[in-house]
Amino acid sequence: MAKTIVITGASRGIGYALVQLAEKKGHKVYALSRDIKNLGSSDFVNPISIDISDEKMLSNFISELKKEGVIIDALINNAGAFLNKPFSNTTKAEFEAIYQVNLFGLASITRMLLPQISTKGHVVNISSMGGLEGSAKFPGLSAYSSSKGAVNILTELLAEEYKESGPVFNALALGAVQTEMLEEAFPGLKAPLSAEEIATYILNFSITGQKYYNGKILPVSSSTP
Repeated sequence: MAKTIVITGASRGIGYALVQLAEKKGHKVYALSRDIKNLGSSDFVNPISIDISDEKMLSNFISELKKEGVIIDALINNAGAFLNKPFSNTTKAEFEAIYQVNLFGLASITRMLLPQISTKGHVVNISSMGGLEGSAKFPGLSAYSSSKGAVNILTELLAEEYKESGPVFNALALGAVQTEMLEEAFPGLKAPLSAEEIATYILNFSITGQKYYNGKILPVSSSTP
């Protein structure tokens, strides 16, 4: 059965692969990104130029959904910002920029979109193995990995808060995936999974995972990182 899905960070990498796959499967997709020139509009894909850290832009988007009576089956919070820099050289502004997207923007779109999400719907937060307690940690990722750790705890808290009413909240802590972001951060590193391969897993999980999990942070990695 076709679903209605909101995907953030949709213009490249995993987000782009998710949009393409969802379209092929006949799902209705709202593809959100600051830059949407890579995203072609179709009967199934509605590209929306939006900065998720801008609540005014979010409000305008959600107002349109309300007018149209749209009910969301799945929200995939995939948008992410990355920084690989020694902690001692990191500025407050750089730290804040990472958290603005990875945590605050994620929280804003989730909070504001909740009235439009089905009570049987699924919010999937795309996290990182680096945000898991006890996982391998890497120098230079203090802002990025700590922001993902916060996303993991937020996921658990929201699952508890909405466990009686729905929707369901889970996070997927990804290992290395071959994307533009990975290449920019770790030039030359070859990941074991492509964006298309992990997108297949994420899309299926977003549609069916709420039957089996709530408030779980699930590692999805065949390697370190």
